[in-house]
Amino acid sequence: MGNHRETRMRRVIGIDVHRTFGEVVIWEDGVLRHVGRVDMTRTALEGLGKKLRSTDEVVIEATGNSMAVSRVLTPFVARVIIANPLQVKAIAQAHVKTDKIDAGTLASLQAAGYLPQIWTPDAVTERKRRLAARRYQVVRHRTRIKNEVHSILHAHLIPKCPHADLFSARGRAWLARQSLPEDECAAVERHVRELDRLAEDQAVLDREIAQAAIDDPAVRRLITITGVNLTVATGIVAAIGDISRFKSPQKLVSYFGLNPRVRQSGLGVAHHGRISKIGRSHARAMLVEAAWAAAKAPGPLHAFFVRIRARRGHQIAAVAVARKLTVLCWHLLTRGEDYLWARPALVANKTRAMELQAGHPQQKGSRRGPAYAYNVKALRDQEMLVAAQAERSYERFVAQWKPRRPKEPARGRLKSAGHK
Repeated sequence: MGNHRETRMRRVIGIDVHRTFGEVVIWEDGVLRHVGRVDMTRTALEGLGKKLRSTDEVVIEATGNSMAVSRVLTPFVARVIIANPLQVKAIAQAHVKTDKIDAGTLASLQAAGYLPQIWTPDAVTERKRRLAARRYQVVRHRTRIKNEVHSILHAHLIPKCPHADLFSARGRAWLARQSLPEDECAAVERHVRELDRLAEDQAVLDREIAQAAIDDPAVRRLITITGVNLTVATGIVAAIGDISRFKSPQKLVSYFGLNPRVRQSGLGVAHHGRISKIGRSHARAMLVEAAWAAAKAPGPLHAFFVRIRARRGHQIAAVAVARKLTVLCWHLLTRGEDYLWARPALVANKTRAMELQAGHPQQKGSRRGPAYAYNVKALRDQEMLVAAQAERSYERFVAQWKPRRPKEPARGRLKSAGHK
């Protein structure tokens, strides 16, 4: 009787959240009841929260403002669940789709125990994610502006800049000497000013990211991987949050959208296609960026890149290295270990760069730290030699592998057996 009474008292509130309002539906005793709309303001949401019971469960879909809605309603109810919208759509296909039906679907799925919910990050992780996303947007904006300047030069048949960086001091001096129409000169000057302003914004974000990461053991562990810098390590850690929620490295690979799509029908052979790209796009882009850097340095990752490139090409090899880096990150964070083939002087240099970026004072004279070893060519060469030896060991190891023959479909095996 007690359990039955508890079940009858349970209520699930589904809210279909939009930018300015949310449609509210209550599930109770198997019955859905529409209670109207609520404005997406703190005052209105607090007013709704005061009308709810402390034992209620609130369900919303993951949207741009879902975390803010969750923070406001959490003190008033038993818990707030944020659902994965893609999986909800896959589970509940409706021919008639309205806000009321969507809110009722959320409440019904949660009441039945079928709601695919997402992990809710804590405030610290959420801030790291915001910083990483904002820096990523600034970098993309800068890249777009640089491409516009290059397109202006290309449109007027101006040859490639002889300097490595068009936007360095020497590159800008060369750019100012080029003969362009007056309106194009004004556009280039405007783009250069915008680049300088964005560079200031990026410097501020880099400082905040470094300050948030300097005492994070997970970030310090990931920068021991060749090719992974502070920005990449912070973005990966922020995207992962709690590594224990991923039971295997393959789960983390899927979370970043680096797993290949698989198509299979009946007893036929499974066909693997392009990566799914479903998941944390910022972290996936950072991993690919780190993969290109790791592919240029000696070590096992470089050998892996070369092996895949020989069969599949540069782009696929870079994505394969990014997937390998994801697996590596899972093992390092799960086991609490540093990268086996880490280069100590390089890691010390990365660590010192992180400290300076966070605003720590410089060390001069006799106060030189371990990062100074990276400036000694003999020590750098020695570390590169060890990395090259590890690369050759990996090459010898994989040279013994033999390619597997594709499995014969079960139907074919049955026909062969019957023919015999």
